[in-house]
Amino acid sequence: MAVKNIAINKDMQAAMTPASVLEDLLDGNNRFTSGNTDQLDNAALVSQTTGGQFPKAVVLSCIDSRVPVETVLDQAIGDIFVARVAGNFENVDILGSMEYSCKVAGSKLVLVLGHEACGAVKAACDGVELGNITALLDNILPAVKVSSDQVDGELNSSNKEFVAKTVENNVKLTMDRIREKSPILKEMEDNGEIQIVGGVYNLHSGKVEML
Repeated sequence: MAVKNIAINKDMQAAMTPASVLEDLLDGNNRFTSGNTDQLDNAALVSQTTGGQFPKAVVLSCIDSRVPVETVLDQAIGDIFVARVAGNFENVDILGSMEYSCKVAGSKLVLVLGHEACGAVKAACDGVELGNITALLDNILPAVKVSSDQVDGELNSSNKEFVAKTVENNVKLTMDRIREKSPILKEMEDNGEIQIVGGVYNLHSGKVEML
């Protein structure tokens, strides 16, 4: 079991590529699923990051308590930015946070991470209306619409295939909208400075499956 006691510094971050960062995150997920996660020297990491941070990636995740991002990717203090909202969709605040992460702070990767059996996706599939949740779910409805043409059976959360397809489509459409709504991130990706990728976390296996 490795001991993580050195935080990412500016030179280490500069030497990373989008591909190497993605590989690193997936390696971390493999350690998580195999029960071989790194041992953390948090005191050392805290000490080294008080003066600044140089995270390698920004992850857009759902708020779901079963998907603690740093844990399932085996990442430590100073390693990644994490933005979380029910249904892991983008909005202006999250786009701004991503632009800061990549353009200002030097992160190399944007990972949109959905997850199996997402409650927000299920609610969108069922057309739930409740307080501010209604407006939140509006962001997921485009994925619901796409999925409705791709699956058979009932178009509600009782149809596991419909939910799973909507989870995937929500990740894909979110990636598309990030590129559409953020010229900064699109230009960085076009120039090879960053990569925008998507995946789905499996609640049963703990694995992140890339789309």
